[in-house]
Amino acid sequence: MSRTPTVGVLALQGDVREHLIALAAADAVARPVRRPEELDEVDALVIPGGESTTMSKLVGVFGLLEPLRERVRAGLPMYGTCAGMIMLADKVLDGRDDQETLGGVDMTVRRNAFGRQNDSFEAAVEVKGVEGGPVDGVFIRAPWVESVGASVDVLAVHDGHTVAVRQGNVLATSFHPELTGDHRIHALFVDMVRER
Repeated sequence: MSRTPTVGVLALQGDVREHLIALAAADAVARPVRRPEELDEVDALVIPGGESTTMSKLVGVFGLLEPLRERVRAGLPMYGTCAGMIMLADKVLDGRDDQETLGGVDMTVRRNAFGRQNDSFEAAVEVKGVEGGPVDGVFIRAPWVESVGASVDVLAVHDGHTVAVRQGNVLATSFHPELTGDHRIHALFVDMVRER
């Protein structure tokens, strides 16, 4: 892709504005996505953090569940942070019985694995493919990855738990790089979109 990619941010809940800023800093055209027809206007999509069970309900209410699943299957690059990681998991532990995911990454994710809101923390995280030293990982009621399939590349581990993965065109982190001012992970994602 020779032109500047247009990257949408699912704008139903979470750190939408912060992702839009980080994507723009990573040389993408960034725009919010709220309706199925807006998916046709983007080259990739970021699914922000928030509350995964609420997000699961909202994608259904806004008619986005099946269109998003179709886009994942068709290879649309996606990047999920925190709740977005949960939404991209093929399997979720400690979720609600009626919780839906988009799938796309052959992984099992445990919701709120690092603890509740008052257990939130920041930590330096070495991420494979990101140069310049560790990134500052902001973990807020963060999940971790319990297991991955053979086609999933583990990009980062913190305290013995997988916290960043990539499978094909899909990237996911359990932490929030959009809250740090360090746009290297967003740049990694934008490079993935350009290489597609």
